[in-house]
Amino acid sequence: MAAMIRFTGGDWDLAEECAQDAFARALQTWPGSGVPDQPLAWLTTTARHRAIDRMRRASTEAAKLREVAAMDQEPPPYLSDADIPDERLELMFTCCHPALNLEAQVALTLRSLAGMSTAEIARAFLVRERTMSQRLFRAKQKVAHAAIPFRVPPAHLLPDRLPAVLHVLYLLFNEGYGDPRKARLCREAIRLARLVTELMPDEPEAQGLLALMMLHDARRPARLDAAGDVVTLDEQDRTLWDQERIAEGAAICEQALRRGRAGPFQLQAAIAACHATAPLASLTDWPQIVGLYDELVRMTPGPVVELNRAVAVGMVSGPEEALRLVDAIAGSGRLDDYYLLHATRADLLRRAGRGPEAAVHYRSAIELAPTDAERRFLSGRLDLL
Repeated sequence: MAAMIRFTGGDWDLAEECAQDAFARALQTWPGSGVPDQPLAWLTTTARHRAIDRMRRASTEAAKLREVAAMDQEPPPYLSDADIPDERLELMFTCCHPALNLEAQVALTLRSLAGMSTAEIARAFLVRERTMSQRLFRAKQKVAHAAIPFRVPPAHLLPDRLPAVLHVLYLLFNEGYGDPRKARLCREAIRLARLVTELMPDEPEAQGLLALMMLHDARRPARLDAAGDVVTLDEQDRTLWDQERIAEGAAICEQALRRGRAGPFQLQAAIAACHATAPLASLTDWPQIVGLYDELVRMTPGPVVELNRAVAVGMVSGPEEALRLVDAIAGSGRLDDYYLLHATRADLLRRAGRGPEAAVHYRSAIELAPTDAERRFLSGRLDLL
């Protein structure tokens, strides 16, 4: 995709179409002829020829044809001097171009390189699908109109693109973490995050992201019961947690924080470490978690961070205090379609003994929950009322 985006002069739609055509051609021919020695080169060449045909049909001007012919003689645009040790990671750094805003970089990369649908990306950004579709369209138009060059960046430009790449990996992990059928996305995100830390060992936020994902992934075996239903953190069988992975994640987090440049991913990893290293749910250091969320809210204010902080406050100061914070978040309207807002509100109301109000919000959460397992869990809580 990155190669075709550059080749077509930033025409993202044409690049995507030609890349898809190349894969379709491979599915037709490789079963009979066998996989070529250099499959990436085969796919890129096939896609380039498809793009040339499309561009020739679109314009008969001699100048355009000469331009196309000259482009066809260019060396493969996916080569670089950055020495990125993985083709997929290389493409992510290529597509996360700083001429676009952070959200556009992340959304376009998830759409084109991670195979996520517009609806899935919209859910990750907590916006409606139509809104995300419009944002993706505007980003593609900017790429085309501004003639943004898509080339693998040299090593000294990688730090400028690192924040977007980390966000891509984080959202890729989250997409897999919420649905057991997509567990491979979590494994791929962790693999690529580990490569980033090897490529850029002096970047503590890369270490923080790797630690965060490892600490969450370590609890995967206990997140669902034998029937496939959700098990809350406080009820999980901690003997099922991957203690070796927890120890490694906590050590990476500590190493990152010692650099004295704490960032959002490092703080989230520290919060995850508080949960993962507590031998019992009752021994969780909730005051420390509240303090970490205080710093996270100061650093990256937003309704989801504030909602998570409210949950932690509820564990320290009781559900009524947390409800006051959640009501303020809900009053802003920023999380109306976020099922965890309604689920959190329902749980706090239940704990406060306000059953009828809790039932209303459980029903809202059930309507918005993205997976069957989460809907079954919420329905079970509603039935208990």
